[in-house]
Amino acid sequence: MLRNEGDPLRRVIVCSPQKEFFRVKDKKSHNITLVAERDAARKQHAELKKALEDFGSEVVHIAELPGHPNSVFTRDTAVCTPRGFIRLRMGLPSRAGEALWMTEKLLALGILPAGEIFAPGTAEGGDIILVGSTAFIGASSRTNAEGIRQLKDILGSMDYEVRVAAVPKPYLHIGGAMSMLGPRRVLCCRDVFPEDFFRGYEKIEIPASDFISGNVICLGNNEVIADSSNTEAINRLEKAGITVRVLDLSEFVKGTGGPSCLIMPVDRAITHPSFKFSPRSPATGQKI
Repeated sequence: MLRNEGDPLRRVIVCSPQKEFFRVKDKKSHNITLVAERDAARKQHAELKKALEDFGSEVVHIAELPGHPNSVFTRDTAVCTPRGFIRLRMGLPSRAGEALWMTEKLLALGILPAGEIFAPGTAEGGDIILVGSTAFIGASSRTNAEGIRQLKDILGSMDYEVRVAAVPKPYLHIGGAMSMLGPRRVLCCRDVFPEDFFRGYEKIEIPASDFISGNVICLGNNEVIADSSNTEAINRLEKAGITVRVLDLSEFVKGTGGPSCLIMPVDRAITHPSFKFSPRSPATGQKI
């Protein structure tokens, strides 16, 4: 299971756009700026899957949820932890139902539930980044105070240190302004986070110029995937010696999503012993 978003990506869930991503009658309710062009979106998503597979990740394909164009953005529906997955509760009303849909997919893969966010709490996966013993959480328009309180309870029981930062505009989630590059290395947008938010981690900072400026997929082993429009991040990362697989994902940027929004990380390899996870009984919550 996922322990550190900086570790090598071994298994991931994606949802290929077939019909629903293009059936958008009310763009505002789905937070989509422009309806994607069908052939281009399918081609771009296929190239993303190939890049993941070329790295060595197992890619699990699932079908879109009927009536939900945003279901291609699998990241937001759940978060996988060392103890199982947390079923989230979407902050965008038109995405209601996607968390249950993903729950069924994760259970089918043999992944057990470790918690759930209940009303009136909301929390989306783009606002949750797990890094060893640290959980970076975004307080955004999609993840509210009650959702954060519940996340603190769940993740605190797993011995995570929870750090919360407000997510300012133009970012939708914290994942638009930061991404892991390795177990202790982070890409982040300048002047967005509190001064000590990343204490203990090496920062690579870039200007905060766009809503996906800090959004990349960490493949692991010093490699990432970035959208071709994100030139500031690409240039800075390459100067830092990081291999950047540049993909055109512009059809999904129209849906206000960056690269990491398109994947649900399920398994990452363990490459460092710094976080000693304390397993507990799912039934009692007691350490075993």
